[in-house]
Amino acid sequence: MKILLLLLMPLLGTCDLLAQTYAIVIKDGRVIDPKNNIDAVLDVAINDGRIIKVAKNIDASSAVQVVNAKGLIVTPGLIDLHAHVFFGTEPDHYLSNGLEAVPPDGFTFRVGVTTVVDAGGAGWKNFAIFKKNIIEHSKTRVLSMLNVMGEGMRGGVYEQDAGDLNPKMIAMTAATNSDIIVGIKVAHYQGPDWRPVDSAVAAGRLAHLPVMIDFGGSRPALSIEELFMKHLRPGDVFTHAYGNLSPTREAIVDEKAGIVKPFVFEARKRGIVFDVGYGGLSFRFSQAIPALKQGFYPSTISTDLHTGSMNNAMKDQLNVMSTFLAMGMDLPAVIRASTYTPSQVIQKEDIGNLSPQSFADVALFSLREGTFGFYDYTGYKIEGKQKLECAMTIRAGKIVYDLNGIATPIFLPRPAPWNAGKNHSDH
Repeated sequence: MKILLLLLMPLLGTCDLLAQTYAIVIKDGRVIDPKNNIDAVLDVAINDGRIIKVAKNIDASSAVQVVNAKGLIVTPGLIDLHAHVFFGTEPDHYLSNGLEAVPPDGFTFRVGVTTVVDAGGAGWKNFAIFKKNIIEHSKTRVLSMLNVMGEGMRGGVYEQDAGDLNPKMIAMTAATNSDIIVGIKVAHYQGPDWRPVDSAVAAGRLAHLPVMIDFGGSRPALSIEELFMKHLRPGDVFTHAYGNLSPTREAIVDEKAGIVKPFVFEARKRGIVFDVGYGGLSFRFSQAIPALKQGFYPSTISTDLHTGSMNNAMKDQLNVMSTFLAMGMDLPAVIRASTYTPSQVIQKEDIGNLSPQSFADVALFSLREGTFGFYDYTGYKIEGKQKLECAMTIRAGKIVYDLNGIATPIFLPRPAPWNAGKNHSDH
């Protein structure tokens, strides 16, 4: 009998785990879920990689792991709509299989980001490399805005060849990878030429996808009013919205008058999406402060993550979100611009929210009190009294980052290896 019990113990343990009602229950956090208009102290239950329930007093006695979220903010996993994660080893490839992009998992979970959209690193000619090397090997959900240029953001002449514009091939690549490719990106083209924008929109129409425009590079600058009203469609994205790269790119705020140009408000009413895309040189307080004072808030908050921006004023998603808190944007609006609205832009509404059966991508934050400095690349600095810090990130129903060990148990027991107990020298 004793031998039989010993043989059955591993199976009994497995049955115990399978019998649990929930894989994870998050207890007593302030849940902010903009899609469902939730801002209250509630519990969140997760099982099989999906949200099961958001409610008061969920019984955690049958949970495999319990997370003590008292005093913390619980949100959907953050979505960084504009980043550069097509990391590679080619020294002359910039953000397309190059050294200035970053591998996603090292820079996402520690700031609550569970989904990252690579903004144009890959074009249709090298998307397969991006998919094989980065997307398929990342725990982060990696999506792609396919570059309008076939070589992607390789830099130099590769981003200036108008003969490389091919809406049909872009749309075909997008159709073949419709679960991953969520838009078309225009970036870095120089000169008074609408062809890249129009080619991207043509591809977007064929593929039923939005376009993201990193617009500028002409002397004199092309008209952003014409861009918004005559070239882009509702749902298309204008990134680097608070940048000022005059004279090669027109800004949304007339800095001499200190006002947002009237047609910019009209463009928002028309359905144009205004994305932060903070970047290295693409955000200035001289644009953002007057815009927010006049009620022109960003549709989406994103980083333009790469090695240059992350080690400069931008830093990471939470620093950008905290910057907007310091400028007077309220916390639920900041969360909305980093979760639900991006999910709508990329047409992925099973992320960016905590609805039952949505993917269990969840982030937990503390809101630190103190005096914090936020500055832009010009050296202009503002101070804020609050700063977001990531306490935990859950991706697809599994804890992937736990800053202070607030899960019980912290780690789930792993099954013994097939050769456990044998003499070997591997560790």
